[in-house]
Amino acid sequence: MIVILEDKKEARIEGRNAVLEALSAGRPLNKIYIKKGERHGAIQKIMELARSSGIPVVELDPKSFEHMAQTRNPQGVIALSSPKEYVSVDDILETADRCREAPFVFVLNEITDPQNLGSILRTADCLGVHGVVIPKRRACGVTPAVVKVSEGAAEYVNVARVTNIASTLDYLKEKGLWVVGADMDGEPYYRMDLTGPVALVVGGEDKGLGRLVREKCDLLVKLPLRGHVPSLNAAVAAAVLGYEILRQREGRHA
Repeated sequence: MIVILEDKKEARIEGRNAVLEALSAGRPLNKIYIKKGERHGAIQKIMELARSSGIPVVELDPKSFEHMAQTRNPQGVIALSSPKEYVSVDDILETADRCREAPFVFVLNEITDPQNLGSILRTADCLGVHGVVIPKRRACGVTPAVVKVSEGAAEYVNVARVTNIASTLDYLKEKGLWVVGADMDGEPYYRMDLTGPVALVVGGEDKGLGRLVREKCDLLVKLPLRGHVPSLNAAVAAAVLGYEILRQREGRHA
């Protein structure tokens, strides 16, 4: 269930919270690099946890550290580990089964912005989503930037990477999930019953769901807008709709 980076030789985690969560989750780390002069606060805690786990900690001068970093602001710490694999869609469904809960899945179609994907993974963890499905092509993978934006939530969220989103939606429907697409041509989300097994589909920043994916949805829901801008970004839409699903589920069991 632990993530997932693009580099096939070595996975990289940057940022204080992301590295702390990797350590807390028990993710095997090969080495941690610390920027000299950063021995305080969260960095000190990271160093203590690393040494208690037998993970080598190396201090680098600022220039060498900045040269090594792949994100704009790694916050003085970079961790390296063996690469992890993406899970399968069946793994996600099995997670829901083990929890004895109706499946709750995010399906992201062509989300290309690492900020959006990282935010969605953070939201997914907060909501208790059983997994997130992303496409292999024309979309952002779980990169160091995504892990950093997720504030470490990427360590706890199942992520499946699939060849074809439309075919995956067919498979999820065969497994009994109700496929709900976020689309401005849909019905207001608060009028819909979202208490059952749900795959919430959120489209990319530019094209939305796309025609074929939209046709695969059992129903479309929208977020009513009262201002001047024509839409919310993907991460905000996923958060609002995701919390509505959680609200309805918890209300059903109240």
